[in-house]
Amino acid sequence: MELARGDRLLCIVGPTASGKTELALATCEAVGGEIVSADSVQIYRGFDIGSGKPTREEAARARHHLVDTHDPLDSIDAAGWAKLAEAAIEDIRSRGKIPIVCGGTFFWVRALVLGLVEAPAADPAIRARHRALADEKGRAALHEELARVDPASAQRLHPNDFVRVSRALEVHELSGRTMSDWQASHGFKTTRFDAAMIGLEHDPAGLTTRIGARVDRWLAEGWLDEVRALLDAGYAEARAMGSVGYAEVRTHLEGTLSRDELRDAIVRSTRVFARRQRTWLNSAAVEWL
Repeated sequence: MELARGDRLLCIVGPTASGKTELALATCEAVGGEIVSADSVQIYRGFDIGSGKPTREEAARARHHLVDTHDPLDSIDAAGWAKLAEAAIEDIRSRGKIPIVCGGTFFWVRALVLGLVEAPAADPAIRARHRALADEKGRAALHEELARVDPASAQRLHPNDFVRVSRALEVHELSGRTMSDWQASHGFKTTRFDAAMIGLEHDPAGLTTRIGARVDRWLAEGWLDEVRALLDAGYAEARAMGSVGYAEVRTHLEGTLSRDELRDAIVRSTRVFARRQRTWLNSAAVEWL
């Protein structure tokens, strides 16, 4: 699909809890825009509170695309999301509106703007083996193996990100080259269309305060009940259940993390995730506010 390239595509990025949503909403109201969500958890139905999904009031301020579009057990990767995002952008522009891409899954944003590495195709047998290892020894064991063969990829990927950790190991096994080497060869220098990357930045202490306040609010809004309902509905193996925050809440509900420990565990995990997001964005042409 060829997109109209007359206007720059605005992409609002940055670490989690930095205020991307409010900036996107205010921008939509100012220019007549609609939001294309680049969030690998918000795309799944039922994962609401802990993904920061738009509230009813926020949804009324601007139309959102690619939120609540997939069942929790559906598979969606960067390439699949990019195709859906292209269609949403074309639709928005065809109606005279301004598309604004907003979200913390920068790998998806980069796939949309710069394309993807042409690495070896997926191998179901390898992925099944990785799944068995993660089930037996935990996702950390898979991440440790990645750190051994591809330290650069391991540094940027969270241990709970089973899909991307497995993919990086898979590429190494199939090609003998690390995913980081494939990405370096690609270079991500050929833009698919003109984009302006705007990032929101906070000092570490300020961001930690924002993260803590958000965790407190989400817990008060019923996050535990939401995760309990998702587990009861059979979504224990959903990819989003391994995301930051949801993984800790699940651990608590399974009895291996106390309620007193839960809040601080989520804050710590989110801080690590925010640092990883910032590291990813260091390689992009982002205008920081």
